[in-house]
Amino acid sequence: MAKADTGNKRAPLRTRRPPVGASPGTLIADPAARRSELRLTLISPQKYETIDNASIDDLNTHCQKWPVVWLDCTGLANIPLIEEIGRIFNLHPLALEDVVNTGQRPKVDFFEDHAFVVMRMIDDVTSHRYEQISLFFGRNFVVTFQEREGDPFDPVRKRIAAAMPNRLRSRGADYLAYALIDAIVDSYFPPIEAASELVDGIEDEMLNKPHKHQMRQLHELRRDANVLKGVLWPMRDALATLIRNDVPFVKAETKIFFNDTLDHSLRLIELVENQRDMLTGLIEMHLSLSQA
Repeated sequence: MAKADTGNKRAPLRTRRPPVGASPGTLIADPAARRSELRLTLISPQKYETIDNASIDDLNTHCQKWPVVWLDCTGLANIPLIEEIGRIFNLHPLALEDVVNTGQRPKVDFFEDHAFVVMRMIDDVTSHRYEQISLFFGRNFVVTFQEREGDPFDPVRKRIAAAMPNRLRSRGADYLAYALIDAIVDSYFPPIEAASELVDGIEDEMLNKPHKHQMRQLHELRRDANVLKGVLWPMRDALATLIRNDVPFVKAETKIFFNDTLDHSLRLIELVENQRDMLTGLIEMHLSLSQA
């Protein structure tokens, strides 16, 4: 969002759907979906282990031996693999359908023994591309599905690898899910703050001498802010749903941390709303200065 580049057309956000009349829970891969790769992180309070390019055999071998497992699937092309992951972790088929039919609104659904969270992440700032990240978590597991490589989770991975005492390794799957969701929400701050700095710079230029290109930049930035508003409000609602619901696999102390993430989302909404108001005022000011 930091660059207002009118030369690049933004790809519209579309929700993929199964064919009309298909059975509920039908999984159909997008022809453009990336190849699926698995990364398995095995976690206990005392130690951890990461298996890159993991297989279903790795899952079957290790999942019952560790207190918490985090399976990260990058790329959504391999439908049989996704279905097998769903079978191993008893993931609801309707939720898996939402995983492969990307473009979903941020939301939270609760099932008998797990929760399903859909979030959107700024994938590429300059091309205004968003990526869907789907997250399941239950008593002893977290499963994430990403459309493609690249995520804001490296700080979480470093915290898992840190020396004892290690809160992330000792607090359970719900706390790991919180850490991942918090990283997604916080990934919005840098581009939004960068956009605010760009708006301030355009305002300074306008006061010196208005130019036509400034109006194009202002309209681009306001459109970006409208897109962000459409992402951040349902994200806030999803976080509030996580906090309100009482389910056995989300501990009360973890809800305190989720509440902090909710505060972050409210702060992001406030920043974007203020930015939209400022952009509207600058557009009006530019028109006045141009006609003076």
